[in-house]
Parts: sequence; structure tokens; C-alpha cells
Amino acid sequence: MKNRMLVLEDGTVLKGRAFGSEKDAFGEVVFNTGMTGYQETITDPSYSGQIITFTYPLIGNYGINRDDFESIEPVVKGVIAKEAAEFASNWRQQETLDTFLKAKGIPGISGIDTRFLTRLIREHGTLKGVIANSDQSVEEMVNRAKASKLPTDQIRQVSPSKAYPSPGSGRRVVLIDFGMKHSILRELNSRLCDVIVMPYDTTAEQIRLLHPDGVMLSNGPGNPTDVPEALEMIRGIQGDIPIFGICLGHQLIALANGATTYKMKFGHRGANHPVKDVETGRVDFTSQNHGFAVDEESLVGTDLVVTHRELNDGTNEGLKHKTAPVFSVQYHPESAPGPSDANYLFDRFMQLMDSAKGGNDNA
Repeated sequence: MKNRMLVLEDGTVLKGRAFGSEKDAFGEVVFNTGMTGYQETITDPSYSGQIITFTYPLIGNYGINRDDFESIEPVVKGVIAKEAAEFASNWRQQETLDTFLKAKGIPGISGIDTRFLTRLIREHGTLKGVIANSDQSVEEMVNRAKASKLPTDQIRQVSPSKAYPSPGSGRRVVLIDFGMKHSILRELNSRLCDVIVMPYDTTAEQIRLLHPDGVMLSNGPGNPTDVPEALEMIRGIQGDIPIFGICLGHQLIALANGATTYKMKFGHRGANHPVKDVETGRVDFTSQNHGFAVDEESLVGTDLVVTHRELNDGTNEGLKHKTAPVFSVQYHPESAPGPSDANYLFDRFMQLMDSAKGGNDNA
């Protein structure tokens, strides 16, 4: 294996071995604490523009299979691991992680002290970094990392340019794709929903023409303030059509109702985050992937009510509207990867749509 290095904007240099594509990579270096689910993580569009550090010391050991993709084309910039398995052992595996990353043009670096790197990120916050071959100038790479700007159009990059259907025989749901994980669509399809997937800049008028029973706002990458058109759309349908927001969708609902969001120091990325329902006391372990959060203090004076909080740091994890059929969560009830404790929220969305119609004819 070729030698490769990870160079961070603060001047830190970590040397390791190459796997995956031989290209250089620049991105925001983040960490994910999940023990499994590297395929779902790497193919999650919410990681657009980022280099993922896996804290679990071994990835790639069960290969890549056809069933665990969250998007067709992954948009991560790079992968960092303590150890990347050269061979895969699982009855479902169809190719190795190395082969997959090579085919998708994604560079990886292994042999890195991921515990040190994770502690550095936790102390400093997310850092810009470069994965490069070891024969390149470290000073040049540091300067490149410092000077480079993180993109602000990730949602435009990952959202579809045109609407498309995922037919079903039940409730009609418009799914606004800001960088949707395919498991969200799977959950709706498993409930026989007639889904129409639409771009991030869809207007309220375009949604109304489809006469949906409900609107789903998906997850997605980047800063929620970068998509002001979505806020107009939410305000244009709120109160008339039931809405369920996940992750970025949660943040957009908050912004549309007058609250604010902020960038977290290092975010939540993993499959073991405990979240408490403040109304019932129920605690779910959840899958999460976000670098921004809703500022709870900004909810004062709005029509939104807090429904969930993260037990580790107390950050906001759920909201509902006081009068309109609208609710949202910061975490991923579809899991993939992670626990399915919160899967019942999709059934709550079905019930909300039925209640809004005044019946249960689509159940």
C-alpha cells in the first residue's frame, strides 16, 4: 500500500496507508461513533463535502452489499480509519470497501490514530483537512486547508433536478429531497404511501397542485440557512397540509417559524444518541448526523413546542406546532444505520394525515 497523509488546517499531520481512490481530497473532517453501518454512513448524502473519521477501530470487514445503500452516488470526500479490512467476510457482501471506494473516486487513509483525531476534533471543533500522498509538501497542504472555503451549495448538489414518483396505493406524500436517505423512502413505501419526490426548491403552489395528504421534509447536508426558498414553501403550506421533518427538515421548520439555528462544535454523528420525549419520558437510542442545531432559547414567542431533547448535551431534538399539524425530529427515525427505536414516528405521521382528512380511509 502507498503511504498517505492527513493534513489539518491547524498544522497537525497524521501519516497512514492509502486505500480507495488515489485522488487527493479536501473537506471538513468529522467523526462518526457508530460501531457498524459504514456503508450506510458513506452513502448518506448529509455527509456531502466531509471527510468521515470512523471511531470504531475496524471498518470494511463485512464488505459492501446491494441492500444497504442510502444513495446511488456517495458524496463524501474521504474516509479515515484505524484499520481498513483488506478482505471481507459476510454472506451478503458483493465487493470490498476498497474496491467500492476506488470505483466511486473516494480516497481513504488507514493506520491513523482515530482516538487522537477524535479527541482533537472534540476539543477544537470540526477542522478542514486534506488527504494527500506523502510525497507532497506539508506546508502547501496546510495552506490549502486554511485557504479553502467550505461549500454552501451542498443541498443544490445532492437534491434531484426534477420530480419523480415512487408509486403506492395509499396516502399521497410529497417528499422534499434535500439530500434524502433512501431509508426514508423505504419507510413510506412500506406503509403503501404514494410518494412523489421533489427538488429542494419546490414551491408551495407546486405542492398544492398535487393534492398531497402530507409533506415529508428530508435530511440533507450543510447549513439550513442556505435554503431560504424552503422556508417560503413551509410557510405556504403550514396549517393546511400535515408536515413531518427529519434532521435538516427539523431545522427548516424551526427557521420557518421564527426560531434560529447554530453550528455545533463537532455535531452529532453516530447510532447511540439517547433522546428523551419530554412529554412522555420515553427515551430512544437514535441514529444522528448533523452539525447544526435549533437554538431552544429562540423558540420563545414562536408557535413551536419542544418535544425531545438529547440527554448527553441537552440540545433540542424535536418540535411540534401549537396549532398546525406539523412535527419534526433532529434524529433519524428510519435509522440505517442504527437502532429502530423511533420508527414509530412514521406511523404517527400516518395518523396525522388521517386525522387531517377526518378519517382513516387510507390505512
